[in-house]
Amino acid sequence: MTLYFITGNKGKFEEVKCILPNVEQLDLDLPEIQDIDGKKIIKAKLLEALKHKKEELIVEDTSLYFNCLNGLPGPLIKWFMKAIGNEGLFNLVERFGNFKAEAKTIIGYAKNEKEIHYFEGSIKGTIVFPKGKLGFGWDSIFQPIGYSKSFAELTSEEKNEISMRKIALLKLKEFIMKDSQFVFIKSEE
Repeated sequence: MTLYFITGNKGKFEEVKCILPNVEQLDLDLPEIQDIDGKKIIKAKLLEALKHKKEELIVEDTSLYFNCLNGLPGPLIKWFMKAIGNEGLFNLVERFGNFKAEAKTIIGYAKNEKEIHYFEGSIKGTIVFPKGKLGFGWDSIFQPIGYSKSFAELTSEEKNEISMRKIALLKLKEFIMKDSQFVFIKSEE
């Protein structure tokens, strides 16, 4: 049985492949419901994806939560980014004077419509003025606690070592490894 990660984002896929080397990418354009509950978004994506591919699937949703906005933008970060960009997001939290934030990834794994599991990883940090050219999305404004660099200033190896996606993926991997049909072998590339 093949495990498919549904994403069009090559950066996310490479990060997932580091933890789950045998995963295959499936680029499906899925409708995404808008909700502040990441698990509802994940479930809707998985149910839609299962209509296209009756295999075991994973999808993810990565969100950014600002303390000063009681958790917003959360899963709505994509729309905030489109509307005001990274500098606008920084200016928003600067007006409130509270730069604390949390980056969170929720990965949904579906064997079928009835067996859906969620795995969450999060990392706390602060919102900084945009800095760095690496990464994607809001990486240039998120600086993890204990670091002097934003995600966009870290190499992909450094970022992947501490990322919320890695935390969620390790939980998923542990869960999947209990199912003997999956054997993860590091590919020779």
